[in-house]
Amino acid sequence: MTELNDLTARETARLVAGGEVSALEVVEVRLERIAAVEPLVGSFLRVDGEGAREMAADIDRKVAAGDDPGILAGVPVALKDNLCVEGREVTCGSKILKGFVSPYDATVVRKLKAAGAVFLGQTNMDEFAMGSSTENSGFQITRNPWELDRVPGGSSGGSAAAVAAGEAPAALGSDTGGSIRQPAAFCGVAGLKPTYGRVSRYGLIAYASSLDQIGPFARDAGDIAVLLEAIAGHDPRDSTSAPLPVPVYRDSLGGEISGMKLGVPRQCFSEGLEAGVEKAFRESLEIFRGLGAEVIEIDLPRIPHSVACYYIISTAEASSNLARFDGVQYGHRAAGAENLIEMYEATRREGFGEEVKRRILLGTYVLSAGYYEAYYGRALKARRLIKDDFDRAFELCECVLMPTSPTTAFEIGSRIDDPLQMYLSDLFTIAVNLAGLPAISITGGFDSRGLPVGIQVIAPPFEEEKIIRTASAFEAGAGFQDRKPVLSVPPAAVPGPS
Repeated sequence: MTELNDLTARETARLVAGGEVSALEVVEVRLERIAAVEPLVGSFLRVDGEGAREMAADIDRKVAAGDDPGILAGVPVALKDNLCVEGREVTCGSKILKGFVSPYDATVVRKLKAAGAVFLGQTNMDEFAMGSSTENSGFQITRNPWELDRVPGGSSGGSAAAVAAGEAPAALGSDTGGSIRQPAAFCGVAGLKPTYGRVSRYGLIAYASSLDQIGPFARDAGDIAVLLEAIAGHDPRDSTSAPLPVPVYRDSLGGEISGMKLGVPRQCFSEGLEAGVEKAFRESLEIFRGLGAEVIEIDLPRIPHSVACYYIISTAEASSNLARFDGVQYGHRAAGAENLIEMYEATRREGFGEEVKRRILLGTYVLSAGYYEAYYGRALKARRLIKDDFDRAFELCECVLMPTSPTTAFEIGSRIDDPLQMYLSDLFTIAVNLAGLPAISITGGFDSRGLPVGIQVIAPPFEEEKIIRTASAFEAGAGFQDRKPVLSVPPAAVPGPS
């Protein structure tokens, strides 16, 4: 039954719900795939085979009884390690939370269970979602299935790599400044950052609360539509959750985009854009034109300022959110301290990695009395102006197109000692979070090495249907989503750090 490994989430759910294949068979095939490729890729921090089998058996019992198993019946899903699952360890990729077992389910986890999904385990991530390469994990490095000496992107690199490597047909991640879309681009899969408030953040361990958003990974926009439909909706336990009805996103698939106006910011073609990315992006614009869309030039003048704005706001919020990890209530506690202050200091010194410490210090600095208005106050004003730029752009076009990242996947270790260069990986994604907009990354081509190039489709708030229609039309015309990496390198031959 190895052909089950090639099924999309939609195909899997249809076969399981129709009784043509059991959910248990589907899970066993994915677990076999995980066992085969994990020594190469390292997508997962923890795999719960027994838990997955129990969930699959429950789905099979529902099907046998004639009950509705849900729109994700028997679909194996991987979860980023910052989403709480009752009774399972959650660490945010950090040693400071090692051993912490969640007492409750995140809202998206509860919704996936109701939709019939089966959880395979928790995927690797940059510690507390702070990074663009998944090299900042406190436990291991995840490798890109397309080239094992390259990063999968971050911070949701484990989820993206799991889908690209065929370990799971779908996964969830979180996106604070591009952490779903950038790894989706690097790994050649689809990844959606929903509108802020479209998906509940209850049970997501926070990095930057005004920017974080949970979203799905999958092979294509069709599966993204089903996953979003399953997890979206108002949640009274999240005060930022929007009280809006959830559309049937599947109805957006296969729609026409002829006559649609798509805007391309002139700021996309800036210094730092790799030649292979620019070539693939320009060719993708021709595909959109061939589908009948009108591609026009627009202006987003403050895109170059978004990185500075983001790193002030996000680190300020992180310095507050991460204050709770002090060794008192949960997680790691340093031994041998003689008083409470020493225990705080030792716990955080031992538990947090270098990037997390760097961002906490930066956030504390910009919030300090002498610098609050000079940095944090100005960043909030810049954020408003960035949103205004998008509002003006959407008066001229229905969606905005941009490359997802200025580069394709870079080599492991090549940027880890250069934080500024690493931060620039998110140049084209950050503004979307600052403006609270929805955006999807899909594969728009490949560079000269055969590495995937991601393109973004961005829409006004709560217009995910428009994004899904545009992305699915492009995929139908281009077919790039059908290309998959070949994992054949033996573990002993894998280059790079362990």
